[in-house]
Amino acid sequence: VQLQASGGGLVEAGGSLRLSCAASGRTFSDYAVGWFRQAPEKEREFVAAISRAGVRTSYAGSLKGRFTISRDNAKNTVYLQLNSLKPEDTAPYYCAARGTVTGAYYTEWNDYNYWGQGTQVTVSS
Repeated sequence: VQLQASGGGLVEAGGSLRLSCAASGRTFSDYAVGWFRQAPEKEREFVAAISRAGVRTSYAGSLKGRFTISRDNAKNTVYLQLNSLKPEDTAPYYCAARGTVTGAYYTEWNDYNYWGQGTQVTVSS
């Protein structure tokens, strides 16, 4: 499966963005999807994950309540809604996918086989 992340940009603190991860090449509903970010000189950080049917979701503890992950399998797209953005949210955001036959989600970057190219989110203070 090929993944294309988009929707990043420059926003003021307190603002919102919606990121999209569009998939092509395979049956998207066979894949669990996650979002990660990696700011300069920092480790890759889990942001959110969603099961292949969208029934189950998981968030990094510090982000829960501000970010929402969802998916539309008919459109082969996963979304990440970012609200109440803070300067420390600045980073490139990457979506990733893993084929699965279960309803699981995955929170570790090395659980994923396929990665998109990243979309930059910059939050000004």
